[in-house]
Amino acid sequence: MSQADQGEHEESGRFGQEAAQRWVEQELSGCSFKDKRLELRLRKLLAQLASKPGGSIPLACQDWAGTKAAYRFFDNARVDESEILEGHFQATHARMPQSCEPLLVLHDTTEFSYKREETEAIGKTTLTCTGARKDGRPRLHTVCGLLMHSSLVVTPDGFPLGLSAVKFWSRDKFKGTNALSRKINPTRVPIEEKESIRWLDNVRQSTARLNAPERCVHIGDREADIYELFCLAVELGTHFVIRTCADRLAGDGGHTVSAEMDEVRCKGVHHVEVTDRDGGVSTVAVELRYRRVRVLPPIGKQNRYPSLELTVLHATERGKPKGREPLHWKLVTDLPIRSRAEAVEKLNWYALRWRIETYHKILKSGCRAEDLKLRTADRLVHVLAIFCILAWRIFWLTMLQRATRHAVPKLAFTPLEVELLARTAGKRGGTDPARALSLNECLAQLARLGGYLNRSSDGPPGITVMWRGMARLTDIAIGYELASGSCG
Repeated sequence: MSQADQGEHEESGRFGQEAAQRWVEQELSGCSFKDKRLELRLRKLLAQLASKPGGSIPLACQDWAGTKAAYRFFDNARVDESEILEGHFQATHARMPQSCEPLLVLHDTTEFSYKREETEAIGKTTLTCTGARKDGRPRLHTVCGLLMHSSLVVTPDGFPLGLSAVKFWSRDKFKGTNALSRKINPTRVPIEEKESIRWLDNVRQSTARLNAPERCVHIGDREADIYELFCLAVELGTHFVIRTCADRLAGDGGHTVSAEMDEVRCKGVHHVEVTDRDGGVSTVAVELRYRRVRVLPPIGKQNRYPSLELTVLHATERGKPKGREPLHWKLVTDLPIRSRAEAVEKLNWYALRWRIETYHKILKSGCRAEDLKLRTADRLVHVLAIFCILAWRIFWLTMLQRATRHAVPKLAFTPLEVELLARTAGKRGGTDPARALSLNECLAQLARLGGYLNRSSDGPPGITVMWRGMARLTDIAIGYELASGSCG
């Protein structure tokens, strides 16, 4: 290798190391720690953990000094998960499209379970039955772990923009609620004394951070069917589409919502694809019925909350399918539905709620959040907060390959990464490696590094091959820089 080529390779390696921090800087530029050293350590930790998705902390840090520094950061009483995530929240706002299209905010809760001899340092999530005793009584086991309620912002096409709110807790903080609900009607328990308050907190925080309440549509499953949430959304001037399970009083209070919807005739038919337990896909027809309904608050809370004018949408599958339950979605929204097209739009919005389940899968399977060995809740929460940013990055790269056609590679990759992807794909980058592959080709090659076969019959790459490809690309980049003499 000539001296000129050697110098070029060394410069490329140094630039690759510096540019590899670009997305980290974008996600953390809004962070504000009182001690700047903590901010620098967070940037380094995110870059290290991103280089080894799913790997242990020592594997990501590579040496004892770096590992010890990481553990000190996680155990630092001056570090709070809100400070870790604040920069990402601001980056989510910056990625909002400039158009007036809706922003779908997907809300859901997930649990992280850990095996510990003593549960007090972390907390508990639930009690499970692990068998029966000799006398026939069930053997109960306390599951040790944390719960996380997250809010993911996506476009109407399902493209993830980032998180807008995250809340961590353990059930020890709400241990009196169940005892209280045994004595009185649960609907009479103030929302502030229930775990359900997390739904209201995240709706309030997400709406404030996105700073566009009229564009936000909050999406939730049946667990989000909370009357206080409906009232809060109306108060904030934002919107919601919730799958309902409660049959509330309607009209003048003499009948329920379901009774009123039974009077509504079918106003359209929509065809949807359904996957059965064996993976077979079939197309079924669902009948659409919708009506604007005056919904009353629960009896025990009618003095605190007003009645609301909401739209109720029912989508019911025709006939009785074999081997599964028929589709029957009951949605409630504050938005008007005046046509079949608007009804289908709301159904499609709710169908995107599954994206947050995918996001949680990345946290658990890709980042392997439940394999952490840290012993206290505070330490675990600090790592999980960093994993939240990393999981979004993996999800973003996965969906970017499906949503983008003409964007340039530098949107997701550094020049060095583009050149390495081109070389592993059998193409030389030349003097301008950024033009060697398109963005879609770079993403496809990244997936190939993770085991994606890219056959004509294959669908788009999934999240698993993406996080495997990210780890392998990092190793390739390290080997390249070592061979070129630009590091070490």
